[in-house]
Amino acid sequence: MCSWVVAATLVCGTIAFTTSCKEAKANEDNPVQKVSSEELIRTSQSWDGVELPDYLQGRPELVAVKYVFPAGQKLGWHHHPVMNYGILVQGELTIIGQDGKEKTVHEGEAVVEMVNTIHHGENRGTKPVILYMFYLSQKDMPLAVQHPEIPLE
Repeated sequence: MCSWVVAATLVCGTIAFTTSCKEAKANEDNPVQKVSSEELIRTSQSWDGVELPDYLQGRPELVAVKYVFPAGQKLGWHHHPVMNYGILVQGELTIIGQDGKEKTVHEGEAVVEMVNTIHHGENRGTKPVILYMFYLSQKDMPLAVQHPEIPLE
């Protein structure tokens, strides 16, 4: 028997001993959970292999956005004037560049979007896509510029 259990018995009596033993047993069964980390992405390129531009000059504005794309939904043609990246937490999202290049992002994957390059996204799956995007912007800059003049096929 360990010395702290003996001391607990002598000082606190039988009730404290019983409680201490239960706590000790619970601690053996449930080891302390430790914080873990996993780097999902580290890159200087967008998903299509193009180098990202230099940072904007001036005070930054960081923006986080949660997007939900219903199954079968297509997002119109657009471009981002600022750098952005995200984590897809549910579903699959296919990103299509105007040049026809495609990338399908799966659950748990990170993606770095194209900057100043026209593209659109599609949820070709059967469940909603949930995507968290993080923008490195500046005050009053749009996160995306729409191109309604380009028809979706």
